[in-house]
Amino acid sequence: MSAPEPTMSHAGAPVGGLLVLVDPVARRLDGESVRIAKDVLSAGAAAKICLPDSQEEFARALARRGHRRPVIVGDDRALVRAVGLLHRERGPVDRALSLVAVGPAGSLGLARSLGVPLSAVLGARAALDGVPRPRDLLVDDSDGVVLGGLRIAGPPAARRGGAYRSLLRTLLTGPAAAPHRLRVEVQVDGVVLADVDQPVEDVAVRTGERGGPAEVVVRLAGAAPLTGRAEAVTVSGADFRYRADHVLTGPVRRRTWTRHPAAWALTLPR
Repeated sequence: MSAPEPTMSHAGAPVGGLLVLVDPVARRLDGESVRIAKDVLSAGAAAKICLPDSQEEFARALARRGHRRPVIVGDDRALVRAVGLLHRERGPVDRALSLVAVGPAGSLGLARSLGVPLSAVLGARAALDGVPRPRDLLVDDSDGVVLGGLRIAGPPAARRGGAYRSLLRTLLTGPAAAPHRLRVEVQVDGVVLADVDQPVEDVAVRTGERGGPAEVVVRLAGAAPLTGRAEAVTVSGADFRYRADHVLTGPVRRRTWTRHPAAWALTLPR
């Protein structure tokens, strides 16, 4: 379902005002950026500030937003959590929101790839004066959501620590560690793209940059990558883990991701 654009005031802020949800991790790690974001938002619109202490309080506050547009102050995890909660709401609800990115650089790779300013001031101004841009969503068969993309690789790549790698970069470059062969089958819209007997090193799926079907890249050992576009992607076979946006999940033996077109909207600078 498309995310409708909210009614805007002459000043650019939504008529219903803003619900500013400050992630607890952001408050703990960078209180100064949080303070700046609250000051800019409160000066530019009628803003209700919420400081939840847990994910449960975060979810309750978002559910009770009324006609206020949510502004998430936090990192990638907070954004994915909010979009997941909005996705699970039933009925014709407005699923537009804003993000003021606050957190270490390694926790903002998704925000960066989506075009969110990595500055509290610029992010708050975008929340006030920006334009909601509809975006697709990948939803798996356990109701998990993927905003940007996902990657499946063998244990050596999955165990690597360090900073969060940009989703877009991982789709274009191979794993730095020695590859681990995956025994999986990849289907795009029910058609086999890679068979379980082929030596698969890496599978990447992401939402289309300009809408349309999801983009799929399967890297094979000693062969050219296989590519496809699909409304639904199914991976099955031996136990595998995958990294969706920033979260490592699994092991699972089968998972299907389905594209939901224009399922949410992110407010970005004009």
